[in-house]
Formats: sequence, structure tokens, C-alpha cells
Amino acid sequence: MWLLFAILSAVFASLTTILAKIGIQGVNSNLATAIRTMVVVAMAWGMVFLTNAQSGLSEISKKSWIFLILSGLATGASWLCYYRALQLGDASKVVPIDKLSVVLTLALAFLFLHEQFTPKSLIGCILIAAGTLVMVL
Repeated sequence: MWLLFAILSAVFASLTTILAKIGIQGVNSNLATAIRTMVVVAMAWGMVFLTNAQSGLSEISKKSWIFLILSGLATGASWLCYYRALQLGDASKVVPIDKLSVVLTLALAFLFLHEQFTPKSLIGCILIAAGTLVMVL
């Protein structure tokens, strides 16, 4: 089931870029990010209440709160930078650079989460980085 959700995530992420590039014309990138964020917040809380998950709020540990807040700050910073980059550049160049996050995530998962980094992972990272360079240059 995770594969289906991962594929849907990629589809929606690609739509996000195209829709944002069209919608951001003549709009301040920070304002556009705030509008997008409001919609995401409404959808997320809608799903919480739709699935009756709000009761889990009191069970969240202090550590989880801290890391979820830090993750939210990182997401916000990412979105602000992404929208500004989209406003200034071509989507076909912004997106490959943004997707270098895959390489960075693998490296950080190895360093901080002690996840396995295999020769296959290394080759994949090199290919993603090389592919990004080919697409951007």
C-alpha cells in the first residue's frame, strides 16, 4: 500500500508545481506560500477530524512535539524558497534541483537515523545528482 501512496504523492507533487507556476504569476511568493499553507492546514485538520484522530493529541510526547514543530519549520522554509525559486525560474529547472532532497535525505538518514547505505543507494544518489546536472545545465 505504501507504493500506491508514494506514486500518488509524486503525481500530486508534480501537479503542485504546475498549478503553482500558473497561479504565482503576479503574486508575491510569500503571499502565495501563505495561501497554499492555509489550504494544506484546512485539508490536514479536515482529515484529522474525518478519521477521528484528534483524540491522539494528548498522547503526543514532548520529543515528538519538538521534532514535529522543527519539521514544520523546515517545511515552511522549503515552501518559501520553492515558491520564490518557481517565481524566478523555470519549473523544469527548479524541480530537479528541489528533488536533490532525495540525495540529501538519504545522506541524513544514514548519518542521523543510522539507516543502511548500500552500494545501490550510492549509485542511485550519484545518478540522481548527475541527472539533475544534465537537466539544469
